Amino acid sequence: MNFPPSPHGLLLAGGCSRRMGKDKSSIRYSGATQPEIAAELLLSRCTEIFLSLRKGQNNATGLENLNVVHDRWESAGPLVGILSAMTEYPEASWLVIACDLPFIDKITLDNLLAQRDPTKMATAYRSSHDGKPEPLCAIYEAHARLVLEDFFTNGIRCPRKILIETDPLLLNPVSPRALDNVNTPEDYEDAVHALSSR
Repeated sequence: MNFPPSPHGLLLAGGCSRRMGKDKSSIRYSGATQPEIAAELLLSRCTEIFLSLRKGQNNATGLENLNVVHDRWESAGPLVGILSAMTEYPEASWLVIACDLPFIDKITLDNLLAQRDPTKMATAYRSSHDGKPEPLCAIYEAHARLVLEDFFTNGIRCPRKILIETDPLLLNPVSPRALDNVNTPEDYEDAVHALSSR
């Protein structure tokens, strides 16, 4: 049986964090930033790890040793980060993780990699809240770039909407809350409380 090459890892840390009021990539959980925690999870699972930042953004993640991919387009949003990485390294597939997933864990990533279908444009989880695709903890195959570019060119910039309109492999979540994200100070307080009680 032929296994696909390990994907590159992409940590999305280029958002503006308007609802949080400060850069989410600099927020610490148990002494480490979320990108530091995610990078540690990716180290043994990916060939290389890259940090996705918007144009002109300072790296506040604590990961100065990582290669950085800056957004190629001004338009904000995670699709720009994903497409920028795919354009710079067109032969690579990408395991993408957002910087606001404090509950992400080994089980979730290992299952994603084990169930990966390289014939699909992406392998992702279904949301435990609404059953829709979770695009920011997913594997995007190299051949997905042209599909993503087509949506981007036609003004569709939402990765979730793209996964809804295409045919990714969707998996059921294996770890409760693993894909819950943190967007507001209230979300952050809830996450800190939940993590401290584990």
